[in-house]
Amino acid sequence: MARKCYVTGIGTKSGNNRPHSLKATRRKWKANLQKVRIKDADGKIKRVYVSTRALRSGLVERA
Repeated sequence: MARKCYVTGIGTKSGNNRPHSLKATRRKWKANLQKVRIKDADGKIKRVYVSTRALRSGLVERA
């Protein structure tokens, strides 16, 4: 699965783990995506991955 929101484009972020010793190791933060059925601009029903932020803010019309 491509970890990217269909609506907002939010994807995986990368950065560093920083323990007390400040030794940097790479890590990832994955987007909180849910598989939902939505109506697209043409009125067709699609099943896509959408971030929970987009669902809560009403950017998506669920089918």
